Amino acid sequence: MIPSQRVILGAGLAILLIITAASIGLDVKSRSDAASVNHTVEVLKKISDVHLLVRRAESAVRGYDIYRTAGFVDEFQATRSRVAPALGDLKLAVRDNADQAALMEATEPLIVRRIEVAAEAIRLRTNGDNEGFNALRGRAEGRGLMEALTENLDRLAAGEEKLLATREADSRRTGIVLLGIDVIGALVILLLVAMLVRESQRATVQLKSSLHETQAEKEVLEAAVAERTEHLVTAHDELRLSVNVLQSTFRSMAEAVLVIDSEGNVLLSNPAAERMLLHRAGMNLRNLRALSDVFHGDGVTPLKPTELPSARVLRGEQFEELEMIVRPHDGGPVRHLMISGRPMLDGQGAISGAVLVYHDATISRDTERQLHQSQKLDSIGKLTGGVAHDFNNMLTVISGNTETLVAGLKEQPELQRTARLIDDAAERCAELIQHLLAFARKQPLQPRDVEINASIADIAKLLRPTLGEQIQIETALQQGPMTAHIDPSRLTNAVLNMAINARDAMPNGGKLLLETHRVVLDEAYAQANPDVRPGPYVMLAVSDTGTGMPLDVQQNAFEPFFTTKEVGKGSGLGLSMVYGFVKQSGGHIKIYSEEGHGTTIKLYLPPGSGMAEVASPAAPQVAGGVETIFVVEDDTLVRNFVTAQLQSLGYKTVAAADSRAALQLIEAGQAFDLLFTDVVIPGGMSGRVLAEEVARRRPGVKVLYTSGYTDNAIVHHGKLDDGVMLLTKPYRRNQLAEMIRKALNGGGMAG
Repeated sequence: MIPSQRVILGAGLAILLIITAASIGLDVKSRSDAASVNHTVEVLKKISDVHLLVRRAESAVRGYDIYRTAGFVDEFQATRSRVAPALGDLKLAVRDNADQAALMEATEPLIVRRIEVAAEAIRLRTNGDNEGFNALRGRAEGRGLMEALTENLDRLAAGEEKLLATREADSRRTGIVLLGIDVIGALVILLLVAMLVRESQRATVQLKSSLHETQAEKEVLEAAVAERTEHLVTAHDELRLSVNVLQSTFRSMAEAVLVIDSEGNVLLSNPAAERMLLHRAGMNLRNLRALSDVFHGDGVTPLKPTELPSARVLRGEQFEELEMIVRPHDGGPVRHLMISGRPMLDGQGAISGAVLVYHDATISRDTERQLHQSQKLDSIGKLTGGVAHDFNNMLTVISGNTETLVAGLKEQPELQRTARLIDDAAERCAELIQHLLAFARKQPLQPRDVEINASIADIAKLLRPTLGEQIQIETALQQGPMTAHIDPSRLTNAVLNMAINARDAMPNGGKLLLETHRVVLDEAYAQANPDVRPGPYVMLAVSDTGTGMPLDVQQNAFEPFFTTKEVGKGSGLGLSMVYGFVKQSGGHIKIYSEEGHGTTIKLYLPPGSGMAEVASPAAPQVAGGVETIFVVEDDTLVRNFVTAQLQSLGYKTVAAADSRAALQLIEAGQAFDLLFTDVVIPGGMSGRVLAEEVARRRPGVKVLYTSGYTDNAIVHHGKLDDGVMLLTKPYRRNQLAEMIRKALNGGGMAG
């Protein structure tokens, strides 16, 4: 080999060694960069997992607080057991970063304490310690802890995202440099080949040998370049996979996420944002505001432009669960949103944009409102039932004595008219009390299987003269047999009340539609309506084309004495009575209304078990008798009135003021043919228990109950117990005579 070739080969080998060393070094760095990127992505995922577990635990506590179901407790315990391992993994992952490790050390006790507070809330609620639970919630420790740990986790994620961006940039630069070195190496090889070709003209044999060596070295170098390129492609694929995971997570989130710039332009949005908010990249939030009316959480106070979440977050504010109600102008569904916001800062600390996260709380808020409304109506019903008993006692005396006065003043017309006015007023009071009892679900129902289509057809005929010619009545009845297990007389009253309300909502005339359908209310509907039991129902809908109801009227429509009519035009008890009848029958009622477009009230009634039952014919007017009636009544006025009426009918009477006195008389051998007892009496036992005690002493005793309202003594699930006879207060003389006679003839037993 000639000296010039040695120089060329020596220089080439030196250059190749340098290129190879640089390539190997860059390859090692490329692998290190890829590992760093993967580590950062894994840390971000662990941060997200810890945050998600804490939120899931908090959601389980809220769910248990609302629904009291054991499933939420199980969910909380399962989530709690995963928190400690997740924290351990996260601490291990950030231990190589002193700042992140220190921040994690400060965050861990916050998370542990937040889980302990949640566990304490479940324990207090499970043990029924409402006072302790309210005190715990009043301290707002859980919210403070959640805000602090969320802020720390966000800082952790922000730090990791910054590292990710830096490491991705380093990886790209390394790849470019490596590719450049490979290209330079190839060019150097070509240059060396050219120089050797020129030298080959002077030494052909030596040049061929040198060329073979160079060719071999070239192949080795190309193999090394191919290997390095393969490693670079693999690292790039792994990085792309990590990015795809992050993108998939972002797109699959149930919460709507918007990333905006400082001008309010949407830079990035996930599918939930497009579905929930109709917002997508390229739009501007200021222009979108014109598409909807936006209110505070009360649904009444409009949000000023400066109070909008986008305006606040671009001013640098950070917030969690800001409540907002959106009513689209196109008539779309109203949404109750909970918004969290965080500003984004550039390298100089200036606000460059923001991230907004929207959670749709529409269903949960509706459920809370319905539950509150149901509890309020139940409370009013309990109060109503409590006062009805005393009112009916007084009305029994008033009605009975005015009836006697009217009959005895035939020779004095003026006084008789006055007595009739008193009697009419007492009758109206009795009707009012009955409506209140219907709302309170304290009326004794006599349900049977009723063919609903036939009943609605008959009721429609009854409504035509009642509503007038300006109201068009139509029916849409689903074909086929369809029975509901209800009290038919209460159904007629309910439909009549709804029809009269519909007529009043159509002062210029309109259409009333009566519909029936077989429906099944599923679990999803039951979750949205807490008072509903899933299963089959017979649905009766009453619709009108009237003025409709605003939302606040719909929410109060079932409350007694609530009315939007003028004074003297309505008592406000019509829909209350309908509500009580449906609930006591084991059904469900729902109002659908829109101002200017009419109203639909749907009654979901329990289905019957077979063929419709035929109602028994009304009993003829009956007279008195000569038997002995044992009257047990604690109200002196009512007791004296009843004994006087029974004696006027020819009966002999024995009276006692309470259960203790009654038992003493019976044990002393007092003879009687019928026990006529109030359900609610003093003396240590109810009328029902008294009747059972008497039956043990005198088997086969005949019993007739009376009451101003029916509690759970003789009525269960809204229906009189089998074999039990009840005379509801207030009652007339002929009603008393009829029921006494029916009980004596074998109709009433102790039960």
